[in-house]
Amino acid sequence: MPLCRLAALYCILLGAISPVLAQNYAAVKFQVKPGPHAVGVKLVEQYDRTRNFGTDQAQAEHPRPVQTVIWYPAQKSDQPTMTMRDYLAMIETETTFGKPTRTKDTERLQEWFQKASGQVMSAVRDAHFEDGHFPVVIYSPSFSSGTWQNADLCEYLASHGYVVISSPAMGANSRESTHDLQGVDAQAKDIIFLINYAATLPDTDRTKVAAIGFSWGGLANLFAASRDPRIKALVSLDGSERYFPGLVQASGTVHPDQMTIPLIYFEEGDQSLEDQDKLNSRFHAEGPNVLNQWLHGDLITVHMLGLFHPEFYSNAYRNEELWEKELTNLQVADYDYADGVVAFSWVMQYTQAFLDFYLKHDTQAGTFLKASPSVNGVPRHTMSVKVRTAAPASNPGAARPN
Repeated sequence: MPLCRLAALYCILLGAISPVLAQNYAAVKFQVKPGPHAVGVKLVEQYDRTRNFGTDQAQAEHPRPVQTVIWYPAQKSDQPTMTMRDYLAMIETETTFGKPTRTKDTERLQEWFQKASGQVMSAVRDAHFEDGHFPVVIYSPSFSSGTWQNADLCEYLASHGYVVISSPAMGANSRESTHDLQGVDAQAKDIIFLINYAATLPDTDRTKVAAIGFSWGGLANLFAASRDPRIKALVSLDGSERYFPGLVQASGTVHPDQMTIPLIYFEEGDQSLEDQDKLNSRFHAEGPNVLNQWLHGDLITVHMLGLFHPEFYSNAYRNEELWEKELTNLQVADYDYADGVVAFSWVMQYTQAFLDFYLKHDTQAGTFLKASPSVNGVPRHTMSVKVRTAAPASNPGAARPN
């Protein structure tokens, strides 16, 4: 796997960030209030036996490995909580279940987070499930990334009464994702596989399912939602459906103008027409704008004024390599690392409110979403929010049912 694995898409898009010195990478603290539930986390190693995986498929059966991580409301426990080191260890068995494998690339990734590896997180490994049935959220990582990339967000949502399930972003036949229809299709099928798995868990409400995706994961979620009516809402963290509309069009089966489910899209602060043109040229990405076509489902567009692309996953704030060496020229205006921590905290809160409103039908959450950011206590110059309610479908029979 390439060393730029965690940064693959945004490196391709824009290039890199000026150095930011003396940040507290070892103890990142987002400004959010945990919910009333204790949080558990489980690692499940399972296979999708309907699909083969690898390059030597003709010689023998090689079912697709789907490393599955579940965050969930749990009974309170005196056991120690996870550390970042525990999450990072998952890298070593993503496709080699029960057989930890350390490569130069996995070692490099772990070096990136070395200072933060001891940070104590919120979830307790294998804690007992809390009684009840909770909405399901599938988290879809960015290009080639692991389940743990947004661990803070996943733990936070579980504390507020959601079962969050994730698997690594992989290509059709390799651990690495690919920028093509086959690659996004493979990840979309993983999402559907996880929804099927969620139905077997004792604490899930299978009638309430949403999907969250960062970058390439947002595009995969769109593909999955176009096929699976169980997905009732989408959260896109600067998702690639905005940057790769040509793949949406080329699919022939994904029709944003027919989608009737709600979408909240968090977009970065400074994506220019020139940057999009570079992307179009490299990947033949031209196509109708997905958000402009989203007319028959509610659309909330949140413009995060100071965030650049990698700031939409929580572990980016622990990655010293990312901030001080890997990326330059991405930083928006004079927004700095501390501003990013604050802004991402609001991404987490707006994500929770969106899910509370559309899955739990919490009217107070709906009021929060429709209010101006300043009324909600968001610091000035952090975000702008536009709400566009769904228009009636001109051909209801063609729209995908909720």
